[in-house]
Amino acid sequence: MLQDMESTEPADVLLGKNPEELTAISVEAGLPRFSGKQLARWLYVTGAARWDEMTNLSKAGRQSLACRYRIGRKEPVGVMRSKDGTAKYLFETEDGHYVETVFIPDGERATVCVSCQVGCKMGCRFCMTGRQGYVASLGVGDILNQIYSLPERERLTNIVFMGQGEPLDNWENVNRATEVLTSGWGLAWSPRRITISTVGVRRGLRRLLEENPCNVAISLHHPLHSGRMELMPAEKAFPISEMVEVLREYDFARRGPRNAEVPKQRRLTFEYIVFDGVNDSRSDAAALVDLLRGLDCRINLIRFHSIPETPLRGVDEKRMVAFRDYLTEHGVFTTIRASRGEDIMAACGLLSTAGREACQEEEYK
Repeated sequence: MLQDMESTEPADVLLGKNPEELTAISVEAGLPRFSGKQLARWLYVTGAARWDEMTNLSKAGRQSLACRYRIGRKEPVGVMRSKDGTAKYLFETEDGHYVETVFIPDGERATVCVSCQVGCKMGCRFCMTGRQGYVASLGVGDILNQIYSLPERERLTNIVFMGQGEPLDNWENVNRATEVLTSGWGLAWSPRRITISTVGVRRGLRRLLEENPCNVAISLHHPLHSGRMELMPAEKAFPISEMVEVLREYDFARRGPRNAEVPKQRRLTFEYIVFDGVNDSRSDAAALVDLLRGLDCRINLIRFHSIPETPLRGVDEKRMVAFRDYLTEHGVFTTIRASRGEDIMAACGLLSTAGREACQEEEYK
């Protein structure tokens, strides 16, 4: 039998390669040049996980490819299921680490929250992934595998890069993954169905805005420099005021960069976890309105999901609603995100594989 998704040799994988690269690989393996397009279709449209599924490639050609490459598909090694229907999957990466991926069903919508790194360098005080620290960045295949090997893949309506890691700290691979997801030769999704979240990395923000048409979400969490610094060390390198000025250069209603030739219509969202006594006052709300005044955006308020050994506390529903109403009344469209999967540590800020790398599966079914 030809090598399949359980194979461990050879080292390089096809998942994540574009048609030009797949054409070169096909020729190297003795196949016709047009086999590159066929390979792309099997990988990204059909979602083939085994060489034997690629029936319009010759058996000899498939064997030649199997001697040089793996497809790159790995089934999840475990799953936890929440009482609200959310499922948290554990995936092993190509270099033997582990990441968590969350599937969130919500009526007719079904979202997958994808990880791009094992751990994270950003060190946000309210995030378990930040506490884990940085371990490794995921390759393109590792990122795409979380989508293509998700058991509920056919149900998906949205993809969010809001799992473990900072997307702009692994930009090349995140960008290549979204190219597969949005290209006609790939999954052919509208970029408006995909959101990339970032705390704001100076060297990467403009690249995200100019090279990628997907929706943008900024992890804000405090409108003032001093307050944000207390929560998010990344504020020191790229203050939120400077970040907002960069964002003002782009017209999110119509295009990417002003006067750009290629339309890049997408949504800009600011994520704001509400903490009791930290960023929930009337003056905080007023500062938030001032910061974002005139910017075509929305705010997504998020309940804080408590993590061990932190003085931070969330607010009650009445406080959340009052904060939302103030922002909305002052011209900033604001919503409250529904909390999902908290009972399985799958909610916002709770993903982590720290301390479990050697025996991760034990916590999963």
